[in-house]
Amino acid sequence: MKYYIIAGEASGDMHGGNLMKEIKNVDSSADFRFWGGEKMQSQGGTMVKHYRKMAFMGFVEVLLNIRTILGYMRTCKEDILSYQPDVVVLIDYPGFNMRIAEFAKNQGIKVAYYISPQIWAWKKNRVFKLKKTVDSMLTILPFEKAFYADYQMEVQFVGHPLLDSVMPKDQWIEKAPNSWKQSELPIVALLPGSRKQEIQRVLPIMLESIKGLSQFRFVLAMAPSQEEGFYKTILSNSSIELSRDSTYTLLSVAKAALVTSGTATLETALFQVPQVVCYKGSAISFAIAKQLVKIPFISLVNLVVNKEIVKELIQNDLTADSLRLNLLALFEKESRIKMLNEYNELAAKLGGSGASARAAEAVCDLAKQG
Repeated sequence: MKYYIIAGEASGDMHGGNLMKEIKNVDSSADFRFWGGEKMQSQGGTMVKHYRKMAFMGFVEVLLNIRTILGYMRTCKEDILSYQPDVVVLIDYPGFNMRIAEFAKNQGIKVAYYISPQIWAWKKNRVFKLKKTVDSMLTILPFEKAFYADYQMEVQFVGHPLLDSVMPKDQWIEKAPNSWKQSELPIVALLPGSRKQEIQRVLPIMLESIKGLSQFRFVLAMAPSQEEGFYKTILSNSSIELSRDSTYTLLSVAKAALVTSGTATLETALFQVPQVVCYKGSAISFAIAKQLVKIPFISLVNLVVNKEIVKELIQNDLTADSLRLNLLALFEKESRIKMLNEYNELAAKLGGSGASARAAEAVCDLAKQG
């Protein structure tokens, strides 16, 4: 069978790679053509475009790059027609993928959507378009099944694929360099995000917040899509350690973390690392989002359990002083134990391991129907 898969960011590439691996276990003759990154490329097939060229963040940034985005969309549609896949598999990235879903459906091609767009946060009316254009919706957050049921749309909750990537945690500790495992100072991980725009806004605040905290050892996890030189222009003369392609190894030994909101908040929680969640967008994008997004929390950790487990510092609340105070609070025994216990509740709600395998079965079943 022929599978056309589209992931538009680092987390989608990781989940796409795991999905492709499991598809090959079900369909030994699987042929892949995809938009993604190194994780997906490691599973074979043909990469059409790397996700680093598609990582536009926020309303303003999208508008400024609209001509480029429309060009990518034309390329994608033409490529799908040329490839004639048995199924198109879309991974999150809704601004782009929902339009591709509509196109593929009109061409009579089966559409599977793996990792639902977060329409429960804003633009809920998009559910009606998804009902028309998606043949199989595979969700990874437990509350999404009930959300779609309210609109008479049947979906399959496959569990969260991060559980497959993270567990068992001991495998990552074994890979950690001895200098980390035997560090005399507690290691604090800095995870400023994967997109240039968010890194440029959040990382300088992180760096300012940790000045003078010589009781900790800070290690910055670089995004696979960004060059080391990019970080060094922001770090300037800072002696912060840089780490590439070892985020899970870093989290396996970290005692705390400063994390830009996104999938990384869940990863950090699954590694049982106390964290402070950071978010800062452009002033215009944030003002628009504030009017449209109607959810109580910004981090997936808090959203899944529907209560504040981790502190969220958003927009103007994200200052060096507030970040420093909240980081130090993570090392207070009582609050630390409380957060770690609540992480266990989070992990239980995300479902057991095997999400990627369950998603692969569903995708392959749909491909056969094509």
